[in-house]
Order: sequence, then structure tokens, then C-alpha cells
Amino acid sequence: MRLGIFALLFLVATQSTAQEVIDKVVALIGSEVVLLSDVEDQYALMSAQRGGDVPADARCAILEQVMAQSLMVNQAKLDSVLVDDSEVETQLNARIERILGLMNGNMQQFEEYYGQTVAEVKDQFRQDLKSQLLADRMRQQVVSSISVTPSEVKDFYALIPQDSLPYFSSEVELGEIIYKPKVNDTERQKALDQITNLRNQALQDSVDFAILAEVHSDDPGSGRQGGDLGWTTRGKFVPEFEAAAYNLEINEISEPVESQFGFHIIQLLGRRGNTIHTRHILIRPEITDADLDLAKFKLDSIRNLIESDSLNFSRAVKLHSDEDSQSYNNDGRMQNPTTGNTFFEIGDLDPDIYFAIDTLTIGETSGAFSFATPAGETQYRVIQLQSRSEPHRANLQQDYNRIRQAAIDAKQTEFVSTWLEERINATYIRVDGMFDGCPNMGNWKGRGAADGGR
Repeated sequence: MRLGIFALLFLVATQSTAQEVIDKVVALIGSEVVLLSDVEDQYALMSAQRGGDVPADARCAILEQVMAQSLMVNQAKLDSVLVDDSEVETQLNARIERILGLMNGNMQQFEEYYGQTVAEVKDQFRQDLKSQLLADRMRQQVVSSISVTPSEVKDFYALIPQDSLPYFSSEVELGEIIYKPKVNDTERQKALDQITNLRNQALQDSVDFAILAEVHSDDPGSGRQGGDLGWTTRGKFVPEFEAAAYNLEINEISEPVESQFGFHIIQLLGRRGNTIHTRHILIRPEITDADLDLAKFKLDSIRNLIESDSLNFSRAVKLHSDEDSQSYNNDGRMQNPTTGNTFFEIGDLDPDIYFAIDTLTIGETSGAFSFATPAGETQYRVIQLQSRSEPHRANLQQDYNRIRQAAIDAKQTEFVSTWLEERINATYIRVDGMFDGCPNMGNWKGRGAADGGR
């Protein structure tokens, strides 16, 4: 839990302002150790976020948060709750990629900023991330059985003072069909020829695989690392890739493998039981302007069938929408990534979507328009306006699902608080005397108090 990479995903230009301190153990939660630097680094981050305006008891609050997570981690280990190493690596890589994206992929800038290489940064924060994931998984397990009845939702709503009910702006629910342009045969063959040539260079000309990956791979994440994908277990890769990778001998390079992403050559670097260490080179076939035009025409044709009642929207999703899209398994309904529900405030919509639905009536579907995926690929979508609400104060009739989720959240919070109290009483806990003045530290006595600790 050092100040670091995870928070700095959002604070790109802020360096740690924590002064050097002589580190020491300030709390022991079962087998979990909390260091003074854990508290000081998070205090420095809070100070940077708030421009130095932090509450007087901020360190006390931070220590409690760190101790609560450590208690979760300690219990997770006792209950044999597991976090797979491949999951940790996937999230580490995603965070690194987001930082590099903000730095325009400039590896030198990254190393100058952090004073470490990417590999060193990952080594430093790997255990922190694993602990965070363990705590999250433990909490999920604790609250997994929590639900609310309709009567509890009504009781929860009744307890909210009318003047405290939130006011919702105009919102919409949207369905989408996403169409992925198809690669034409000529471009597919070009990509296959290129990946075959790269394989020949690695095998026949002894060109270093890592250099070939850095120069030619269309996978920017692994390409910067010489194609290295790290250690992974079964289930991480798409089936075609995985089948080829697990059939390789150490240092063997595969024949070209085609997947939804393009053509790969894969080299197996190591094997530990069911876990493998691989690297790869990816070549994506080029999508031409003609391919894009054909995709738009195809999707507009599908939209025309929907509007003429010749094809049901839900059926069109199953027949034609991209199976990898979030909305595919939700009957085409789009999910708001901020709230996790299906409602979008008009002002928060992407401009292209806003203008696509602005003149639609409920049930109408827009014409096809292009958008860029997070990977930079051009795809097409049509949007169906499924509902539209006027601005209003929260009520059970219009906002039942939201109020129900708020009731669940409140019940979960209360349940976790009770669970923490029980675990504190059953766990050996000691806290350094330097935090004696913290107002809530008496709640953390635990079993350690019996022999003079707290």
C-alpha cells in the first residue's frame, strides 16, 4: 500500500511528497504487518490530491483503513481465499499500459518519472496489488449472501427524508448493435505472409525474437516488453492461442496461429505444471476503407430491417452484434461504466451517441456510425432509444432498481462493519503507542490487548 502506481494512474503529474522516515511496524493484524511508510505514503497522496488541505486526524483514518484491509487479507489467508497470479499480472499490466498511454508510450519518460524500469515498478507493487485483490475477494465473500426484499426496499426508502432524496436529471436507456468490419482476403494473406516471414527470421536468420516483437508486433503492451506475456495459467488466452501455446516445447516457436486479433507466432519460455511463460508477435490484417464502407452498409441494412419490423432488435443483436461487446449478453442493452446500471444522463453521453439519439422517439434505432474501440480499431454501431425519463426526484415507481441497490449497499456496509468487529475480537492485534491519540483506536483492541498490546 505504498504511494504509487495505482493512484498515480489518475494523478499523472504528481510525485510523492512523502518525506523520508525511518520505517517501523505500527500495527500487527494477525500475520499481516502495517508499516509506518504505508500510512505516510497514503497521507502524502491525500495531501497531493487535496492541495495540502487534509483533516487533522487524517493519519488516524488512514491507519484504520489500512488495518481493515489487512484484517480482510489475514482472514482471506485463513479461509484459503485465492487470487491467481495471472490475475495479478493482468491487472499490473493494465495499470502500466494506462500510465504508458498517458505518456504516449514513452518508456524513457516512464523510467525518469518513477526512477525505475517497468519490471522494477511491477516487482515493487505486485504484492500490494495481490493484497488489495485478496481483501476485495474476502469482502465479496462476506457479503455474497446479502439481499433485500421488496418490503425492505420500501422501508429503506421511507426512512430517507423527502428533502434528502436525490434529484435525477433526464436519463435514457440505450440498446446497441456493434458490427465489426471483416478483413478481406487480400489483407489477410498479407498479414499471414508477414508473420511467416518474421518466424523465418527468428528461426533461420537467428534474429532475436524480442527485437522482432519490439519492432513489428501489433500488440503494443507486450511488444514493448519484447513480446513477453509473463506467467499465465489456462483460461487467460483465446482458445486458438492457448491450444498452440500449451503444445509447444521450451523455446519452440509455433507456426502462425490465427485468432480474432490477427496472426501470432508464439514462443514458450518456461513451464511450471499448468502454468506457462510465453511471448508472442501479433500481426493484425489491415482493414481497408472498402471494408469499412461495406461494414457500414451491412449495419444500415440490418437497421432498416429493424425499423420495418422485419427483424426484432433483440434477435438482431444475437445474429449480428459483436459477441465480445459488453452489451451482447445483455440483450444489446448498454451498461453505464460509471454507475454499473443501464441509465445514462443525457449530459454524460458521448457526443456521437447524443447526436445519434437526439431526435429519436422511444423504440427507434439510429443509422450506423463509426467509433474507435479502446484498442484503436474502427467499428460501427446503431443505437436504439429504449427509454427516456424527465428530470425528477427519486421515487419508487421510476427508480426502484436504484433504490434497491442503495438498500443493498447500506445493508452490506452494516454487515461488513459487524463482521469486522467479530474478527477484531478474534484476531491478535497490536498497534504502536504513537497512535494512542487516535479517537477510534480503542475499537481495535483485539486479542493483543490481553498481553499489553493494542
